[in-house]
Amino acid sequence: MATVEKFDLGPARLSEAARIAEMSRRWIEHGLTWRYKPDSIAGQIRDSETDVVVARAAGSVVGFAVMEFHFDARRAHLVLLAVEPPYRRRGVGVALFRWLEKLACLGGIARIRLELRADNEEARAFYERLGFRATELRRGYYDGRQDAINMVRRIGRGSHMGAA
Repeated sequence: MATVEKFDLGPARLSEAARIAEMSRRWIEHGLTWRYKPDSIAGQIRDSETDVVVARAAGSVVGFAVMEFHFDARRAHLVLLAVEPPYRRRGVGVALFRWLEKLACLGGIARIRLELRADNEEARAFYERLGFRATELRRGYYDGRQDAINMVRRIGRGSHMGAA
């Protein structure tokens, strides 16, 4: 098994928008219309209601996550989360999520939602380990041709925050 370097987490930099967009294209949006291009990611980095966190190893982005916060509705949307294959199952994805979950809790968010491709069993299992539960199957959600599963997780007081 190859050795994987230690990773550090931190807010994304505008200079990392192209790398994040490329990872989104390769690991999330493959086979679909590319929505999260560098300009879109840069806009999310600048947006005060969105947090973009990255995992860096040896000076390179090896994982990232994007969450939109809707504080008035006490909910958040995990928009994107991707980790390069050599860093998967090594705590990077969990660390990225925990970073965003902490911000959500501090902001009084009660619920985080996400959607993923219905056929992505690996991602679904990952989110279930984090305490998410499937709530709805959405036919043709992606480009009108690929189904999605909506998932939700309650956080904060009375939730199972910290599970997984």
